[in-house]
Order: sequence, then C-alpha cells, then structure tokens
Amino acid sequence: MTGPTQPPGGQSDPDPQPATPPAPPAPAAPSGAPYPPPAPSYPPPADAGTYGTYPPPPAAGSYGTYPPPAGAGTYGTYPPPTASGTYGGYPPAPPPMTAPQVGPGGLVLDQASGLYLPPGTQLASVGRRIGAYFLAIPLAIVTLGIGYVVWGLIVWGRGTTPALQVLGMRCYQPDTHTVPGFWRMALREVVGRIVDGILSLITEITSFVLFCTSAKRQSLHDLVGGTVVLHDPGKVLG
Repeated sequence: MTGPTQPPGGQSDPDPQPATPPAPPAPAAPSGAPYPPPAPSYPPPADAGTYGTYPPPPAAGSYGTYPPPAGAGTYGTYPPPTASGTYGGYPPAPPPMTAPQVGPGGLVLDQASGLYLPPGTQLASVGRRIGAYFLAIPLAIVTLGIGYVVWGLIVWGRGTTPALQVLGMRCYQPDTHTVPGFWRMALREVVGRIVDGILSLITEITSFVLFCTSAKRQSLHDLVGGTVVLHDPGKVLG
C-alpha cells in the first residue's frame, strides 16, 4: 500500500489551509427597470445679471454703499473757512496779555479812568455806589439818626462814611494819592451835599448822570471834595 506523498525535502504540511470560496456575483438589475433621477441638491441657476445671491452691480456713478464725493471746494465733511479767518468752530486766539503799567510809588494805572491807584484797589462800581446810597437810610433808622451822625464824624477821619465803610469802600484823592482827612471829608459831605440839592431834583439828576457817565465816576459832591471812591476789599488804604 502506498503512503502519502512527501513534499520535496522530506517534510509534510502539518495543517493545510482550505481554499477561499469565490464571491457571489452581484445581482443583475431587473430587465427594463429605469435608474432613479439624481437628487436636486444644487440650486437652480440664478437670474440673468446676478451671481448666486449676491446683489446686482451698483448703478453707474456710485461705488457700493460709499457716499458720493463732496461738493466742489470741500474735502469730506470739514466746513469751509469762515469769513473772520477761523476754521470750523474754533474761536480766534485771545490777544496777548500786557503787564499793568506801574507809576511812581508802585501805583497801578487804571486804563478806564486814567488814574494811578494803589495796587489791590479799583474804582467802585456804579451798582456798589448806589447800594451805599440806599444803605444809608436803614443805617440812620437803626442808629436813631444821632448814632449815624456820631458814626460819620468818627469815620470821616479815615476817609469814608458809615455806608461806604460797610460795603468796603473808601474815598481817595487822586491829585495827592492819599486818603482824605476829616476836613476834606467834611467838605465833601456837607458842602458837596448842599450843592447836590441846591436846585432840588435838577441838581440831583445832574449829579447822578455825571456819576454814571464820567470815567472817574464822580458825582457833584465828589467834584466839590476832589475825591473818587475806591473799592478796597483788602483794606490796602488802612
């Protein structure tokens, strides 16, 4: 009896592999059956003149959404120069500051009146002087009249009156650059007040007009006494 055939070399295959079966054939399409149409996943072509969903080209002369060029002679939104030489809303530069003109004895020139006044003082304003005029009435009532007279006689030696003293004012002699004394104040307050009322309403109005319109703000009794009234908040005049 003949044994199994030995492979060349005298060795046998201990575990032979089985052969792989062939794949079954693909099923054939039924005879005469149509294939399904492709799915409509792509959008239809856009209308003529457009590209997809993009907007149509802008009208002639415009560029996208940018505004048209500015008018002739202007640049952007900047305003043209004004007639006064300024640009936009900027005001002109202020004039250069000038140092005060100092006279003899350290006195400072008051440009409005042309007087040399002590530093820290100025001509009393029209409103302050009028306030002193009306303040004298309640002061005389409160001091029962006689007290106001005594008060006035005391402060005349300091170149002021009770109402002027309360409002921080003092008389001043511009010709001598000094504060008037008692007798000069008596001339102003006695003789000057008589001149103010010598023709009643006529001289009163004349005195008031002179006071309001003159550069030195002198009424008739100021002219009689040769004085001006200064506002002296820092008590420079003593």
